[in-house]
Amino acid sequence: MIVPMTKYDIVLFHAHQEDFLARLQELGLVDITIKQWEPSERDRELLNAIERHKAGIIRLKEQLKEGEASQAEPFTDPDEAYDCYEAAAGEYDRLTAELNRARKEVEELRVWGEFSSDTIQELREQGIELHYFWCYTNDFRARLSEWEQNYHIEEIDSANGVTHFIVLTHPGDSVAINAQEIKVPAVDYRHKEEEIKTLEVELEKQNALLDRCAVSLDLIREHANRLHERLHLNQAVASGTATADDTLVILEGWATRETSPQVDAMLDAYPDLIYLKSLPTPEDDTPVQLRNNRFARLFELIGGFYSLPKYGTMDLTPYFGPFYMLFFGFCLADAGYGLLLFLGGLFMLFKGGDKLKSVSKLTMLCGSATIVFGFFVGSFFGIQLANLPAFVSFRNYFLSTDNLFTLALGVGILQILFGMALKVVNTTQMHGFKYALSTLGWMIVIISSLAAYLLPDFEIEGFSFQSPIYLVCLSIGLFMMFFLNSPGKNPLANFGSGLWNTYNDITGLLGDVLSYIRLFAIGLSGGILALVFNDLAIGLSPDIPVLRQICVLLILLIGHGINLFMSTLSSFVHPMRLTFVEFYKNAGFEATQRAFNPLKQIREEK
Repeated sequence: MIVPMTKYDIVLFHAHQEDFLARLQELGLVDITIKQWEPSERDRELLNAIERHKAGIIRLKEQLKEGEASQAEPFTDPDEAYDCYEAAAGEYDRLTAELNRARKEVEELRVWGEFSSDTIQELREQGIELHYFWCYTNDFRARLSEWEQNYHIEEIDSANGVTHFIVLTHPGDSVAINAQEIKVPAVDYRHKEEEIKTLEVELEKQNALLDRCAVSLDLIREHANRLHERLHLNQAVASGTATADDTLVILEGWATRETSPQVDAMLDAYPDLIYLKSLPTPEDDTPVQLRNNRFARLFELIGGFYSLPKYGTMDLTPYFGPFYMLFFGFCLADAGYGLLLFLGGLFMLFKGGDKLKSVSKLTMLCGSATIVFGFFVGSFFGIQLANLPAFVSFRNYFLSTDNLFTLALGVGILQILFGMALKVVNTTQMHGFKYALSTLGWMIVIISSLAAYLLPDFEIEGFSFQSPIYLVCLSIGLFMMFFLNSPGKNPLANFGSGLWNTYNDITGLLGDVLSYIRLFAIGLSGGILALVFNDLAIGLSPDIPVLRQICVLLILLIGHGINLFMSTLSSFVHPMRLTFVEFYKNAGFEATQRAFNPLKQIREEK
């Protein structure tokens, strides 16, 4: 359900605005409407700092996993912890870059061996200058004899297809050979190795500081929360409307009706303040907060991928939840895969912490639906249960391919009709029953036509396409569709509008029903792939003891792993698509992007 809201229009002195909003933030119950907020320079700095905090938290989580950070001594102050992190992280990154560069340089210098810069200087004073070159070994071998006619060449190193060599000349002489000349090394590799050791010691010191920051992660999260609070407060301050020569400011706020007495008490106690309290109107951009039972709350995660329902309409979460479970099981349609999902959800429930609790429970629900549907289909990791002796007596109860196709269409029609019924209820609550008569007429036509088509097959007489009761129902439904679709308008205008709506509704309804065939197709394809991998495991494995069992196991693990991933992804996405397109459309869903976000102090996130 959508939590009822109360609207507050607040007028106070401009000088008191920041203090008043700070008190509202302490109360934590009022959502201040943010109007056309443009970040100031201070706000941009806050945004950048928040992004750095996010990156830092991710980095420190990895630090906890990789090292022995748990043995470090934590900080006691959030500011000290974050300041230390920023300094240590920056220095660590700088040292890492220098260390990588030094390691690269030592490899480049190692080919020249050990030498002294003093010796090179003495040679230069004696009239000998060294030029350093490299080229591909094949080129060096082919041109060495030609080069040696003009220069004295000493080969230094030849490895991995590259040769390094030195050309000796008199000072000032140029060298004209087709090879890559290198800058004269200032030091040999031993000097760089000493530099690397020094850098590694410094890097270890910074890593120890990062370990302290990692075990102080809760303090850094707290520091990030304070920045979020400050930014939210700045947004609220900037959203006030100045009036009376900037001496007064007007704010719009929202609170849930159950907490409005607490808000009233705070507003009454604040000096020099006037407020008006009212109920939301359809023209208001009212924030939305959902409150559902423990079962429906799990599916708020699914609904959140699309949008929140508009305030004043109906929250469809409790109504699409059971259908989503059913569709997920229909698409995956294998009891073995469902069992794996259920066990995976159970593992996350105990090991994933509070943040994954909803996801784990939803996974367990969908896994349970898959187990049940998989047994109805008669599939367990691609094994056809109908062919096993233990299930022979149940063979006639397993659903065939024709049954699955019919069931997919039947479930689709049922959900569409259910969505239309919810639209009737929602429209009645919002505008009145007369505005829902057209949709109700559509339902009468569809249900009576389905009954006239299906009941004769069950040998139920008295209701067919020729029976008077069907014609009466059809006439009533068509009248409501054509003449009651726009209450208050001219009957002829209603009739023309009804004809146009009927054309759109018929074509749309046909497309909506056919969309549910995807349930049958996805379930069938996953089952066929599972069966194929089972056959491949048996057929491709050699008839050698032990090796055969190993090959069978590998093929089954890889094949079913791929199929489980692809089928689970399809089973997650396509029921969501049916919910957001077919069901939401026929239920008259109206969306909003504004969630109830009260100005509050953020509690420490674990």
